[in-house]
Amino acid sequence: MSGQSGEMTILERLARHLARPVTEADRDRAHWHLTDWAGCALAGSRSGPAATFLGLPDVDPSLRAFRWGALGNILEMDDVDKRAILHCGPTIIPAALALSGPDDGHRLLDAIIRGYEATIRLGRATGPGHYALWHSTATCGPIGAAVAAGTLLGVDTPGLVRAMSLAMSQATGFWQTRHQADSVGKQLHAAHAARAGVDAARLAAEGLTGPLAILEGEQGFFAATCPDGDPQAILADHGPGWLLHQVSFKPWPACRHAHAAIDAARLASDAFRFGPVEVITYPDAVKFCDRPDPKTVIEAKFSIQHAVAAAIIVDELRLEDFEPEAIEDLANLRGQVSVKAGEPYTSAYPAHYGAELRTGGQVYAVRDAWGDPENPVSEQALMDKALMLIETAGIIEPEDTIAFFDALRAVRRSGDLSGFLEHLP
Repeated sequence: MSGQSGEMTILERLARHLARPVTEADRDRAHWHLTDWAGCALAGSRSGPAATFLGLPDVDPSLRAFRWGALGNILEMDDVDKRAILHCGPTIIPAALALSGPDDGHRLLDAIIRGYEATIRLGRATGPGHYALWHSTATCGPIGAAVAAGTLLGVDTPGLVRAMSLAMSQATGFWQTRHQADSVGKQLHAAHAARAGVDAARLAAEGLTGPLAILEGEQGFFAATCPDGDPQAILADHGPGWLLHQVSFKPWPACRHAHAAIDAARLASDAFRFGPVEVITYPDAVKFCDRPDPKTVIEAKFSIQHAVAAAIIVDELRLEDFEPEAIEDLANLRGQVSVKAGEPYTSAYPAHYGAELRTGGQVYAVRDAWGDPENPVSEQALMDKALMLIETAGIIEPEDTIAFFDALRAVRRSGDLSGFLEHLP
């Protein structure tokens, strides 16, 4: 199997790369991403936009992947690869879970590892011209979702290539969704990517195929959507390990582009006195999160001004700090915060998500947002985050919380998924 030129296509070469061994340390890391996604999805199932997605029937893997894909992204707390500038969890984990049986815990973790690898490699190769208009979680999510789903289905390497080709034929998602406060297009994007991966893998398992040169072909993905991208960069040398280990966790319920400013504000909180606050960060943070007067929860989560105001007042940001009451209460302080792009943060991005806060003649600088590999969160912090999400949403009764985390641990220890699957919405 190869492209029309007779040479191996990028998908074929990528599939060979994905066939390499997975270690126990890799599975440990994948388990933390599963834990993180579970907290986001369970809490997301109690938010406003969730009702429509939860109304879908639970009888088909495609619909399960679609529903779980949306729920994991609703609260804006899902994991992120900062160099690819995309969220892996809400597209790849739902696709893998949708095809998992009660004894598939270890295969699920392997599927997550390989799915993350495919999506991140594609995302890092697309270039800034793609991210300027296209929602990379949506456009690059299908390839990883297909890899994860194909792993659960047990397809061989040629089958995985077919699955990826069919999945990338369905890649879509525009950033215009961010320009309307009540749009759930962003969640729909993640839901679609997860479902596209499942559908593609199921079709590939039956022998169907798509265009094998879908990435590098003259009318393929890169030609159509990546004006400054490089398809060959998908196969770049990123070191010996799996790229899952380079993915960031999000401790705060806001757009990742606001997190470095939040961390700087937390540094400044003890010394802060009411007065002008200036945030200097990188251009994408300004593009997505310069929102001085948010009106809705989602707008507040995409507002550096609101996030900084909240972080100055409270030590640990929680979901309620972005709710309507907090939006109203913080209006005056938020009005003191200005945002602009500048050095050294512009040049360092996206390798470093940094920001500084200036107030009262003092400068509080953060080179890497908390949760990045260079500034990692602890395992205890990840557990605390999942517990906070579950408790805040009230999705699991307090007396059942221990059982839930026991079920999560069983996935890693014995491969038993049955208890964890029972808790999913």
